[in-house]
Amino acid sequence: HLEVQVLADSHGNVNTFGVRDCSVQRKNQKIIEETPPPLMDESMMKEMEEAAARLIKAANYVGAGTVEYLFDLRSNRFFFMEVNTRLQVEHPITETLYGIDLVKGQIDVARGNVVDWSDRTPRGSVVEVRLNAEDPDRDFSPAPGLVNLFKAPAGPGIRVDSGIEE
Repeated sequence: HLEVQVLADSHGNVNTFGVRDCSVQRKNQKIIEETPPPLMDESMMKEMEEAAARLIKAANYVGAGTVEYLFDLRSNRFFFMEVNTRLQVEHPITETLYGIDLVKGQIDVARGNVVDWSDRTPRGSVVEVRLNAEDPDRDFSPAPGLVNLFKAPAGPGIRVDSGIEE
């Protein structure tokens, strides 16, 4: 399950921001996301971004979105799955990789501004992990409750988006 983040303005600019690997899922919920996908050929990622940009242009889409693909490891081919016409929870890894603020980009697009971030280049690699409060004895159903201790990781390169705090 691979994704390309896009941000298109009303002036014909379609920005794409690499490929995210969102293959690690449980119950249709993404658990681990990584960008760029490890061991993926750069030319394949470029091809996926170009396909996403063509689709977004053909649809005259304006705003932030995610073009999603399924990838067949045996044939080394990708197949279009869907477009999510919104930011998704994994957008922070794209922001971190490219040094951008996609929410600000959405606001700029809504104001009718030109948003051309084609000069942005990725730096490094980024991983996101989603932690869920679940009850394993009840088929991992949601199990919110009292948080007795929460110590978020900290340090250079660490970003924590959380609904709780200590």
